Amino acid sequence: MSKLWKEFSKGLWKELPPFKLVLGLCPVLAVTNTANNGLGMGAAVIFVLTLSNLLVSLVRKAIPAKVRIACFIVIAASLVVAVELLMQAFSYPLYQQLGIFVPLIVVNCIILGRAEAFASKNPPLLSIADGLGMGIGFTMSLTFLGSLREILGQGTWFGMHVTWDGFEPFGFMVQAPGAFVSLGVLLALMNFMENVRRKRRGLKAVEGPSHDCGSCGACGSSSKC
Repeated sequence: MSKLWKEFSKGLWKELPPFKLVLGLCPVLAVTNTANNGLGMGAAVIFVLTLSNLLVSLVRKAIPAKVRIACFIVIAASLVVAVELLMQAFSYPLYQQLGIFVPLIVVNCIILGRAEAFASKNPPLLSIADGLGMGIGFTMSLTFLGSLREILGQGTWFGMHVTWDGFEPFGFMVQAPGAFVSLGVLLALMNFMENVRRKRRGLKAVEGPSHDCGSCGACGSSSKC
């Protein structure tokens, strides 16, 4: 159970996809003009990521190494089609808002990255925990960023008015430049918090990414490939 929790919890902070691994930034920047869009995209990613991890783990020994990436894409594409149909049936306005970024989940680097780095090397239960944790972390990140931009840019949160009378929304925040600025500020804040945490533990502050594969955090290795 402790190992399951370790694999699940790493995606909630230690390897938080957008802010720690800096993965999946296209939907992070494109659809987070509202909290609802961020939550909807995150929920779709949770579905695809968790089930793709499970399926890849189940068939990992039967997939030839030379075609594994193609097989991972086919699995992800099948799950994305299912997500599209479910969203069209039960949340069509949200599906229209997310637009092309729903089918683009197929090539999201988080989906393929977790399939290649983790699910193809680990048993089903650990793969489910990894996918679920990464998906929830991704969803929290998108929802938080979307909430920040919606509150400052429109004065609402999930469509409800939450600001005081006389508040003048910053329209800049719900436009494309606002996405980059918000993401940059949050990345800086995450790095600052991580350095404070490391300093309290007596560790050296992280000054920048290293030049080995361990800096991506996917496998936990600190040595070069």
